[in-house]
Amino acid sequence: MHKDEFFQFHKVINEPDFLPLHFVRVLVKATKLVRTHRGKLVPTRLGKGIVVKEQYGALQAALFHLALWHVNLGYFDRRPLDTWPQSDVGVVLWALSVSANDWLDRETLTRLCTVPVIGIIESTWDLESSAMEARILRPLVWFGLLESRTEGKLPTEVVDRRLYRKAPLFDRLVKFNVQIEGPDVHYYAFVPGCQRRGVEAERAKR
Repeated sequence: MHKDEFFQFHKVINEPDFLPLHFVRVLVKATKLVRTHRGKLVPTRLGKGIVVKEQYGALQAALFHLALWHVNLGYFDRRPLDTWPQSDVGVVLWALSVSANDWLDRETLTRLCTVPVIGIIESTWDLESSAMEARILRPLVWFGLLESRTEGKLPTEVVDRRLYRKAPLFDRLVKFNVQIEGPDVHYYAFVPGCQRRGVEAERAKR
């Protein structure tokens, strides 16, 4: 939304009303790059050091890791879904890396890239794709890993559809070490006191 349009509906704009800014502030405070001083945010010694050394790539990588693996992104949308789909973020990112080469809507990306959860799938409301957009797709756009654009809405839709695809930065910033499991991979049911016995039995077979 353009700034002038935003002010038509809001006389006073609070930081949480502008999510990208609120998102950045939460991250930089969590990493202790800034602190509050007399009602203002000022850089800490650590924050100043990163700026002086121009370690912007390392800063982006650190903030990305913090956001996706250590910050509960559900805080920003308040949906009643705990940490889904962020709890499977490694799987989701890998699936996006192979699926989001062309423009796709959030519903399609949700089906292709998330681990299904029965309670969410069977919900009356479209919780899954809205959570996927709020907790994964939108933050990745803010980090520059995804691009987004709007597409004209269908007659049955209220708002324009938003589409997403990978940005060039995605494959440069995120790398995967995926190992395909073969028939020689064995699994064990870990029961207290029985783990070692299961391993020894498998060694005896060999």
